Amino acid sequence: MDRISRLSPDDVDPQTAALLKTFLQERGNIPNMFRTLAHCPAIVSSLVAHFRAVMGPGSVPVALKEILVVRVSKLNGCHY
Repeated sequence: MDRISRLSPDDVDPQTAALLKTFLQERGNIPNMFRTLAHCPAIVSSLVAHFRAVMGPGSVPVALKEILVVRVSKLNGCHY
């Protein structure tokens, strides 16, 4: 059983629901990290902004950024 529940857009305030629905439209899913952090709207909104700044277009290709995320997770023994 999860210690902290993962919220859906139906469980949160309208602003947070809009953020979660945007992920659903863009990715086809809502990452569990954002669903869990949706318990605190201020944190999830700032994390979404950070995520977009880091993972968005820039001098490093997005595909390479995603590979690095998976590799670092593996090196840290993260099962998520």
